[in-house]
Amino acid sequence: MEFNNFRYVWLDGEKIPWEEAKVHVMTHAIHYGTSVIEGIRAYASHNNLYIFRLEDHVKRLLDSARVYSLNIKYSKEEIIKAIIDIIKYNQIKSSCYIRPIGFAGFNGIDLYINDNSLVHLAILLFRFEGYLNINGIKAAVSSWRRISDPSLPPLAKAGGNYLNSVLATQECKKNNYDEAIMLDSQGNVSEAPGENVFIIRNGRIFTPGLSSGILEGITRDTAINIAKDLGYEVIERSIPRTELYLAEEIFLTGTAAEITPVISIDNHKVGDGKVGRITSIIKDTYSKAVRGDIEKYRGWLTPVY
Repeated sequence: MEFNNFRYVWLDGEKIPWEEAKVHVMTHAIHYGTSVIEGIRAYASHNNLYIFRLEDHVKRLLDSARVYSLNIKYSKEEIIKAIIDIIKYNQIKSSCYIRPIGFAGFNGIDLYINDNSLVHLAILLFRFEGYLNINGIKAAVSSWRRISDPSLPPLAKAGGNYLNSVLATQECKKNNYDEAIMLDSQGNVSEAPGENVFIIRNGRIFTPGLSSGILEGITRDTAINIAKDLGYEVIERSIPRTELYLAEEIFLTGTAAEITPVISIDNHKVGDGKVGRITSIIKDTYSKAVRGDIEKYRGWLTPVY
């Protein structure tokens, strides 16, 4: 994936050139994964730039930090303002990806991170197009199980959690699949390495609940709301692996992936092996919603200019 960043970074209240945004090799987050992150998209539309569900993303960032006692010294309102300010400072008018990251700084090798530990906050911006194939991907069930709450809280979007996702991604890519599907500790469907999972059977939509080790995805919540508004029944419950092979449609949701159809699982066709009708409708509605084309969902958008 090509990486194309914008020139300036927001770091601890300062706007600095990208190449000057550096940390020491003794940074705690480098050694132990003590960071929390968000992925946010801004869409160019109607002669403006709209950030999608900005407040919800920043709230989750701070909630994740609280789980790990990472004392980010900025309020939700201050972070929202900082995101808008750094976009304007970079004079961005095109769609972009926003990556806030809070991370433990130089704290020695002590594992005890607390409210007095040094914590930094950075906001990075870069250009971002498609992440997964919008015409459908081929997925495989990973041999790596998804982390579970008694060991490592999946509800916190922490940097260290993604080592679990790295292993699953490496496995699926080496086996020539586009994405992995991870099972939870009970052997039920959890999520993909960076996306939530939805299946459709008999016209009803099912997705794993929070007890299945998932991240409480904001795009997941968006898709649930859209599907319900369109008149579909959405049920959160445990999904055994076999239902992946019986599903008429499957799609993934995530900030990067948006709404991505899955057309095969473990080389089993999903439905007729093409993007399904319900998935297409939800995908199209989502695409319009994030760009301000549907009045009902404009409350999810924060205009930059």
